[in-house]
Amino acid sequence: MAAPSLRYPAGQAAEFELSAGEFRDIAARIKQSTGIVLGESKRELVHGRLARRLRTLGCASFTDYLRRLDEPDGAEENILLVNALTTNLTGFYREKHHFETLARDALPGIVTSSRQRRLRIWSAGCSSGQEPYTISMVLRDTIADLKRWDALILATDIDSNMIARAREGIYDADSAATIARAARARYVHDLPDGQVVMSDALKALIRFKRLNLIGPWPMAGPFDIIFCRNVVIYFDKDTQRALFDRYADMLRPDGWLFIGHSESLYRVSDRFRHLGQTMYRKIQ
Repeated sequence: MAAPSLRYPAGQAAEFELSAGEFRDIAARIKQSTGIVLGESKRELVHGRLARRLRTLGCASFTDYLRRLDEPDGAEENILLVNALTTNLTGFYREKHHFETLARDALPGIVTSSRQRRLRIWSAGCSSGQEPYTISMVLRDTIADLKRWDALILATDIDSNMIARAREGIYDADSAATIARAARARYVHDLPDGQVVMSDALKALIRFKRLNLIGPWPMAGPFDIIFCRNVVIYFDKDTQRALFDRYADMLRPDGWLFIGHSESLYRVSDRFRHLGQTMYRKIQ
């Protein structure tokens, strides 16, 4: 049975038609390049987000746009395609219990056991940066002699626009409402235009890099802690299994893994011990 056409409000013509075949082509490209699965329910979302790219490029149709992607100079547009279709939802201290456990258990345990005073944390799928900045605040508030440590937070995302925004560290003031008053006073500065900017002290601990999780990983590791939250819900089970296996290889023995509230390692990986509330520690 043929896939149904997209419907538009009465009296409103479609600026660009997205056929079933064109949608399947786009979904296949995204799956191959990023591991993200776009089901038929995402067809309207794909149309809405990519129509902007068609207007910008002056494309007459989605078929014209798909040809652009395959042209010799189409590499940059393929990156912009991924940027347009990735979902970026985050916030400071989102899933607060993870950061409470980080401060109460994970970091003190590392401080006690580490002889080299080396600490590596990876925020994988960091979006616009609120997660790594939150981690940075927790580090500074938890480890009293942090200046004596070789401490680094690697923050990566496939969306180049999000990495640029995260590196800048500027946000709407309302988004900082979830930061405790004392931490906000220490680490967040008000800007004249009503926005806020993260302090240089927080930025100094973070390295922002564009990274495709299903591609090569240039970093050597090992990491003490990995945050990968609300990322793998967009992957199929085989991609999830491969990804968590790579995470386990990158973690130190007994290293920590934090995943999203709707995610689970059940029947995905047996290399981690579940601590509850989407928190795990490596066991092999």
